[in-house]
Amino acid sequence: MQELILVLEFVIGLVAIIKGADWLTDGAASIAHHFGIPTIVVGLTIVAVGSSAPEFVVSVVSAIKGNVDMALGNVVGSNIFNILGIVGITALVMPITIDRRNMKYDVPFVVLSSLFIAITAFDSYFEGNGNPVNNSISRSDGLLMLCTFVVFMAYTMSIAKKDQNNTDDNDNNIKPKPLWKNILLAIIGLVLLVAGGDGLVEGASGIARWIGISESVIALTIVSAGTSAPELAASVMAAKKGDTAMALGNVVGSVVFNVFFVLGTSAVIFPLGIGGVTATDILALLGASVLLWILTAFGQKTLIITRTEGAILVIMAIAYYTYLVI
Repeated sequence: MQELILVLEFVIGLVAIIKGADWLTDGAASIAHHFGIPTIVVGLTIVAVGSSAPEFVVSVVSAIKGNVDMALGNVVGSNIFNILGIVGITALVMPITIDRRNMKYDVPFVVLSSLFIAITAFDSYFEGNGNPVNNSISRSDGLLMLCTFVVFMAYTMSIAKKDQNNTDDNDNNIKPKPLWKNILLAIIGLVLLVAGGDGLVEGASGIARWIGISESVIALTIVSAGTSAPELAASVMAAKKGDTAMALGNVVGSVVFNVFFVLGTSAVIFPLGIGGVTATDILALLGASVLLWILTAFGQKTLIITRTEGAILVIMAIAYYTYLVI
């Protein structure tokens, strides 16, 4: 009976944070539009943060509770799932066509984010004649990540504003909801996020203890895939509509946000020990990031991530998760 309660707590928590993120994003974006904040600013801040809100809530709640395996494993696992799983599945639905110029400077931030994790997590290996001593992502590391996130957002905002000068804002065709409804929607979404995040972390930790595996493995697999569900849904829907560039942009933004903001904030709250997240997991993330950069950095002006390449990415994701389970 106790085991069933843990599973229900996990599932209900996951549903709550996904729905809460959706409502919070919709409500906050509508409120911003009500007060005349430009669409591009809303998209790059509220919507971007909202799509990664599940990862943010789970990692921060885990850090507050001292579940450092869950906090770090969720970010590492989510980013691996984003790069291999979401990009791969999206390419299988519709080959991803992009202008190489649009990804020239964005994708390197993905590689940089993975390098940040690798360097900050394992820098202590360079101490004590190569013997690892108290591996952790410190508060100073977290602050450095947050500063890098500000730089990334400033760069992205400047590029986006230039692009918006050549586009029309079509939001005037959308009938806005009353302000009080949007405020209520945002508040309910925030409550669901917080409550759902707490339930998911408690349920996942309990399940890990029940079946006798580490919290890091649960975080790297079930939790990370679950919290990445909004990005997967958004990318697949964008691909079905033919906007594959947006699908890839969603993944890039989410990966960068997860490391520099989510992990940075978590580390500032509570220094994150490496725990059960191994060098293999972090190297897998770094390898996936470099592979994405290779797929988008070389070739003609217009690049295509084909269905074959998408299938290879999905197979790599399956191989990684099989390795974790075995």
